[in-house]
Amino acid sequence: MTIANDLQLLKRTYPGAGYYLNWDTPFHLLIATILSAQCTDVIVNKTTPALFAKYKKPQDILLSSESVLAKEISMVTFAQAKAKHIRKSCETLIKEFGGEVPKSIEQLTTLAGVGRKTANAIQQNAYGIVNGIIVDTHVIRLAQRLGWTKNKNPEKIEQDLMKLIPKDEWKSIPHLLKSHGQKICTAKKAYCDQCPLKKTCPSAFKV
Repeated sequence: MTIANDLQLLKRTYPGAGYYLNWDTPFHLLIATILSAQCTDVIVNKTTPALFAKYKKPQDILLSSESVLAKEISMVTFAQAKAKHIRKSCETLIKEFGGEVPKSIEQLTTLAGVGRKTANAIQQNAYGIVNGIIVDTHVIRLAQRLGWTKNKNPEKIEQDLMKLIPKDEWKSIPHLLKSHGQKICTAKKAYCDQCPLKKTCPSAFKV
């Protein structure tokens, strides 16, 4: 059995797995991804409809104050810090990129609150460019449990996975692992008896 077999099993188990944040423009995706740091997608998706209706472009954000924005996103974790990041990102978008969300990882990571995970998410979903793998908490946990990496650093884990997984699967793998991590291989308990990967997983019945 190989990683290719594991991927096929995950695809059969989670045929509807896909990107989990709601968005309609690259700018709105940027806002959603900044809000999603250490916050559940459910909370983010409850927060964004009102924001998206009010703020259509970076200039709209700058017409509002940081304190008002923080109140509008109060349901998410670290609302004050994220409000600051969103405003700073909007300032950079206007000053450096003509008010548009850039496409490259290098440019995206110059925005406040945007790390490599967020940049990958924006690049892949807004622009259809796949140059890496989104590494969130579920990917970190499952990649370690499955024996795909021994690293703990997200960027090193991404590099390990990029060597093991075919490029045409880079976009789908985080969604598959997220679905699996939410339903079976959870942080608190792994339900190994229900797992389609239990025959090959080195951590089966050990976590």
